[in-house]
Amino acid sequence: MKVLFAASEAVPFAKTGGLADVIGSLPKELAKQGLDVRVILPKYEDIPAQWTERMETVAVLTVRMGWRQQYCGILKLEHEGIPFYFVDNEYYFRRKGCYGYGDDAERFAFYCLAVMDAMQHIDFIPDVIHCHDWQAGMIPVLYRAHFSYQPRYAHIKTVMTVHNLKYQGVFGKEQFKDYFALGDEHFTGYALEQYGGASFMKGGLLYSDYITTVSPSYADEIQTPFYGEYLDSLLRSQSFRLKGIVNGIDYDELDPMTDPHLEVHYRDSVEDKRKNKLKLQERLGLPVREDVPMIALVTRLVEQKGLSLIDRVIEELMQLNAQWVVLGTGEQRYEQMFRWAAERYPDKMAACITFDEGLARQIYAGSDLFLMPSQFEPCGIGQLIAMRYLSVPLVRETGGLKDTVQPYNEFTGEGTGFSFAHYNAHDMLYTVQRAVSYYNQEEVWTNLLNNIKEKDFSWHRSAQLYAELYEQLAQG
Repeated sequence: MKVLFAASEAVPFAKTGGLADVIGSLPKELAKQGLDVRVILPKYEDIPAQWTERMETVAVLTVRMGWRQQYCGILKLEHEGIPFYFVDNEYYFRRKGCYGYGDDAERFAFYCLAVMDAMQHIDFIPDVIHCHDWQAGMIPVLYRAHFSYQPRYAHIKTVMTVHNLKYQGVFGKEQFKDYFALGDEHFTGYALEQYGGASFMKGGLLYSDYITTVSPSYADEIQTPFYGEYLDSLLRSQSFRLKGIVNGIDYDELDPMTDPHLEVHYRDSVEDKRKNKLKLQERLGLPVREDVPMIALVTRLVEQKGLSLIDRVIEELMQLNAQWVVLGTGEQRYEQMFRWAAERYPDKMAACITFDEGLARQIYAGSDLFLMPSQFEPCGIGQLIAMRYLSVPLVRETGGLKDTVQPYNEFTGEGTGFSFAHYNAHDMLYTVQRAVSYYNQEEVWTNLLNNIKEKDFSWHRSAQLYAELYEQLAQG
């Protein structure tokens, strides 16, 4: 079974969010299960030299974009047993960052066209093209319009995975017609038309053979108006070919037993984990105390992550017998809120308004509780890493958070964390208070950690579900 992953970012080459973690780790697990998986990405300027120096050019071709003839180089690099291909065009990709440019429509149109044209040049005609998020969303459209009737390509199936429905790649219809050489029939309400323009994401949803998203609950939620971002009726109409498969994490990469960023390595030892907490308190200038729970947030500081709830009750949260550590950057108002709290309560709050992977790992290892009060969360990686590092998640019941964190039940002793259902600041406050009250009840806390230790959030099970899906499509 040959599978080509088309995505706009992947660890360790380029990363802006959780998509990169998935593309960096899922193919490895699929390969272990016997699939021939390869990945194709844009070749951004920011890819570190340690990788670009090892890339070799395997093809040079001309990509036709409307009236333009564009140069395209395809470079190759094998990383951890997976062949990665990089689409090279300096005009489109030799610039800082991945997205946010005025010509993103043209840049990712070029990427989608290049993926389709490159297959014959790299001598890899896959059974399945697995497209991720809007940047790869036009690939199923191009396949249907230009490739599906050619004998070499007729057997290919396409899968579209939604990592976050909020970002849809909506641009002007004229641009789409220009770049993709598509007729008017593709621009009705039943095809690419969206908000008066046209949408990469909608194309991927409508023209692919199957749609997946990154957790079963998110798959249900996006079929409702509140979470559906104006695509809920389309998704309800396609529910027969829509499935949620929860993300995993790379257990080799994220292992407190071998993590190079940690001062003290541990697996199941709560004692050794606590040593990391004392080191972290010292590093952050917080009082060095074992008896006070440390609550962590490692997140983008944006509305989606539920920070307005924290804003509403921050004074009450600071009165709790707990310490707080925040790591992340984002909207200025939230950065300011945490800086203010750290200045006003220096014994309670450490605010690290930056992104630092090493410090993030130390926070996962050093914290006792990990807070994710998200407004919506397609899957969420933070709660999975937290549990891997034996930090107890405290989440709102939405999307993947609901699917991966089982609320603690003090009567049966079941559960792996704490959760609240309504997007309400006082529900969150009550849940945090409850979690803090259990921290010093040794029997309860030990039981919670033992429940977490039994869970497996590696990619193994989810990769099996993807492999089964590919198999069904190929046979269909």
